[in-house]
Amino acid sequence: MDPLIKIKEAHQGGVITDKAYELILKRFPIAVEGINRIEKASGIRFPIAYVEPSVVVSSANPNSYEFGILFARTIPVMFDEKFQVVIQISAPLIAYGLKGTIHAILAHEFLHYLELIRKISKMDLLSDEISGNLFENVFADETRLFEPRVVFSDRTLLDHITKRFPSGFRDFKLEDKVMKYWIDKKLPKTNVALDSNTVKLSMKSLSKIKLDPQFIKKIEELEQKSTKIRKKKIY
Repeated sequence: MDPLIKIKEAHQGGVITDKAYELILKRFPIAVEGINRIEKASGIRFPIAYVEPSVVVSSANPNSYEFGILFARTIPVMFDEKFQVVIQISAPLIAYGLKGTIHAILAHEFLHYLELIRKISKMDLLSDEISGNLFENVFADETRLFEPRVVFSDRTLLDHITKRFPSGFRDFKLEDKVMKYWIDKKLPKTNVALDSNTVKLSMKSLSKIKLDPQFIKKIEELEQKSTKIRKKKIY
């Protein structure tokens, strides 16, 4: 699929401005570079990705003024009884994110992708945990990911991940830009509840998913290495 198809449709429909559209087109090669970099550093193909023409925000309480910006999401899709994982990248990340930030977030979602495939391969994805606030979600997020240094061989990429995800992603300068140039300008915004930002697949759906045995073997090797590193951290 064309990763910019929704952006083009939004622009043609007058949903996003010429200025925002041109900026996204100009900076999208940074994301492509990041995807290529992740594939080279991991030896694993990046899943399908596309740019969502809105800022995605999440709040524990729909009546609350406190919300978190979700710059990218890993979404499982069942289409015509075929399973596919899609990485949704928010337009404001492409428009206003620094190169290192964009690459780090893409790498972080790639780790989510690996975790999702790991759970599916073990038939361990009937439902995912639901947390009541953003802090709890950050904590759960960090405890279930593969160790980046096990997955990626690119030292600079690892530095980007480490600096930007010490305990959940926060980039106040990027968030300020998104507020000023996107949200305050009344550009598209999508609200998602925290308890909807989870994965739920039925046993019937899981039973129909076919995974590449070599890919699963690679995931198991990464899981074993990640487990060893975590044990060393504890002891």
